[in-house]
Amino acid sequence: MNIFINGQPFDTCDLPEQNIRQALTLFLDEEQQKQPFAVALNGDFVGKPDYDSIQVNQGDSLDVLFPIQGG
Repeated sequence: MNIFINGQPFDTCDLPEQNIRQALTLFLDEEQQKQPFAVALNGDFVGKPDYDSIQVNQGDSLDVLFPIQGG
């Protein structure tokens, strides 16, 4: 199954489950997973408690957003 994460295509066939948390392991390294970030699935923001229960489907798009600091 192919999905898009921040516009990049990813093949999720190697994942045991295909929920948001599993899909994020394709995109984020361990250090990034410890940082605060927000996730939108097909344009709708998803709360962190729901990452395990919401499945991703063929062609879905995940957007991962990190806070930007500056002045």
